[in-house]
Amino acid sequence: MVFADDEDRDYSHGEDAQEFVHGSPETISEPWLLAAGGRIYDNWADALDRELPESTHPAYPASSKQSGSTTWRCKECHGWDYRGAAGIYRDGSHFTGIKGIEGAIGMPEPAIAALLRSSVHGYTPDMISDDEMPRITAFVTRGQVDVSKYIDLSNRAVIAGDATVGRGVFQTVCAACHGFDGKRLDWGEGDDHAYVGTEAAAAPDEVLHKILSAHPGVEMANLRAFGGDIAADVLAYLITLPEK
Repeated sequence: MVFADDEDRDYSHGEDAQEFVHGSPETISEPWLLAAGGRIYDNWADALDRELPESTHPAYPASSKQSGSTTWRCKECHGWDYRGAAGIYRDGSHFTGIKGIEGAIGMPEPAIAALLRSSVHGYTPDMISDDEMPRITAFVTRGQVDVSKYIDLSNRAVIAGDATVGRGVFQTVCAACHGFDGKRLDWGEGDDHAYVGTEAAAAPDEVLHKILSAHPGVEMANLRAFGGDIAADVLAYLITLPEK
């Protein structure tokens, strides 16, 4: 089985989608800002049309199991549940022992920006520009959802959400790309399929994040404007879709 957060995938989009995927509205709404920040948290390079460094991040623990470009992603240390070593990444191949970002909720955004520019994080203006920095600081300070309301962090089981409501949202929004059965997009190889239902069952915390913020670098709708509860409804429906 292919697990959603275990591989780097090659995505692309047409030139006509460049503005939607990598641009910004003239008048920025709060939902757009938070979703854009969520995509930077996921993979800032794909979100901002840049390249991740090939080297391992200098602050990434030598005893941990990842290496190279993926170690520059915020989620790699802090997790899809934003709790780092206190959450789902408390063990396994993504364990670093680094704390999450939930303690930063409500912090002044300039303080968060300073941390991201510091030697600990090392995000230079060439990576995340000063104009783009408010997206990730907004997400950190007020865009996080309490993932434990929807997912059991001890076993990654979905514990909340109304699948009937989620069906309605999926069939009228998400199915445009994923198909009504969720099998139109397949990230697997050969007979080892990875549909959206496969992904939701394997890594619901990651999928919840992407429902709210979209996958960086692709032409994907998100549900940030409708909040965590609606996103959880969609997640509850996704786990009913075919995994194979």
